[in-house]
Amino acid sequence: MPQGPPQQQINVELPEKEAEGIYANLAMIMHSPTEIIIDFARIMPRLPKAKVLSRIIMTPMHAKLLMQALTDNIKKFEGQFGEIKIYGGPHQAAKNIGFESSTASRTEESK
Repeated sequence: MPQGPPQQQINVELPEKEAEGIYANLAMIMHSPTEIIIDFARIMPRLPKAKVLSRIIMTPMHAKLLMQALTDNIKKFEGQFGEIKIYGGPHQAAKNIGFESSTASRTEESK
């Protein structure tokens, strides 16, 4: 059986500051023909606005790979801890919690 080139091993460095993580309970997802943009934010009770804490920009292919990895990990999580309940259905939960997908395409934002 023919073999392709050997896989390159990548060492990923995780600096201490990034290892702490950032809590987000709001994600806004936008896209253009060449990229997927995910803004992560945190909303607090009784505060009228949220601040974007991190923006991740990736290719559509990498976004799809991320989706597959998340799906796989959620299945494993639910296998170990039980089903994750989304109260009121996915659309109601998105409205209440803040995770949403934009159907409008963006090409570039002004800074």
